[in-house]
Amino acid sequence: MATTIRRAVIPAAGLGSRLLPLTKAIPKEMLPVGDKPVVEHTVRELVASGITDITIVVSDGKSLIQDHFRPNPTLVARLRADGKTAYADAVEEVGELSRRGHITYLDQHGPYGNGTPVLNAARNFGDEPMLVLWPDDVFVAAVPRAQQLVSAYEATNCPVLALMPMAPADSTRYGVPEVREDHGDGLLRIGALVEKPAPEDAPSAYAAIGGYVITPGIIEELAVQTERWYEHRTGEIYLTDAINAYAATHPVYGKVIEGQWYDTGNPLAYLTAQFAAALADPEYGPHLRRLAADSAD
Repeated sequence: MATTIRRAVIPAAGLGSRLLPLTKAIPKEMLPVGDKPVVEHTVRELVASGITDITIVVSDGKSLIQDHFRPNPTLVARLRADGKTAYADAVEEVGELSRRGHITYLDQHGPYGNGTPVLNAARNFGDEPMLVLWPDDVFVAAVPRAQQLVSAYEATNCPVLALMPMAPADSTRYGVPEVREDHGDGLLRIGALVEKPAPEDAPSAYAAIGGYVITPGIIEELAVQTERWYEHRTGEIYLTDAINAYAATHPVYGKVIEGQWYDTGNPLAYLTAQFAAALADPEYGPHLRRLAADSAD
C-alpha cells in the first residue's frame, strides 16, 4: 500500500524575472488571479486535496506571502465593528487556510536551481512522499490537480508527474516525457523527460507542467547532485535531472491532468489567466464580455 500523502512543498524563492518590473517589489506569488493571489490558489488546491502540512520555501523579499496567510484578528474585529461582515469573513477564512494547511515557511539555502527548495524541505519530512507544486500555476478542475496526482500515486506507489496534452510547436517550452506504457485513464509509464526539444525531436505529445509526487528515492538523487555541485561549483540543481536519474532504474509515471491549466509566469500567460478568471466571475464576466464585444466593433 502507498503511504498517504499529507505533505507538500511550494517553492517560492524565485525572482520572477520574466514579470519584471511588476515583480520588483511584489513577489510573483502574490500577483492576483481573480480575487486571490496566485499562491492562495495553490494552497487552496492542496487543502482541498487533503494535504495537512504545507511548506513554502521562500527567500528575501517574500514576507508578503507570510503576511497574507497570517491571521489578523484586529482587522477582522474592526471590519465586524464597521458592519463589513462579508469582508471580515473573507479575511478570517484566509487565516484559517494557514491553520488547515499547517503552513510553515523555510528559507532557501544551497545552489541555484528548482531542486534545491525541494531538498531543503525534504530534510524535515523523513521518508514520506510529498507533493511539489509551483506557485505560478492555476488549475480549474472538477477534481483538484493535486488530488489527481495523489490518486495516481496511490495506484502506483511511484513518483508521478503532472502532464497536459500540447501542440507539437510548443515542445520547445516544456519538458516532454518519453512514454513507455499507457495504462489508461491518463496514467502513463514514462522513461525520461526531454527538456525543450525541437518539435521533430519531441518523444510524445505531452508536456510536464509543474506538479509532482516526489518519493525518497528522488530526494536521494537530489542529495547526490548537490554533493557533486559542492565539489565542482558549476551548473544548477534541477528536479528534472533527479527524476531522470531515478527513472533510469525505477518506474516513474505521468498523470494527464483533467482540467484547465493557466500559467502565470510570463506577461501574456498572466494576462490570460487574469482574463479567464474575470470572465468566469458571475458578477464581472458579463460586463467584460460586453466590453470585449464593443472593442471588436
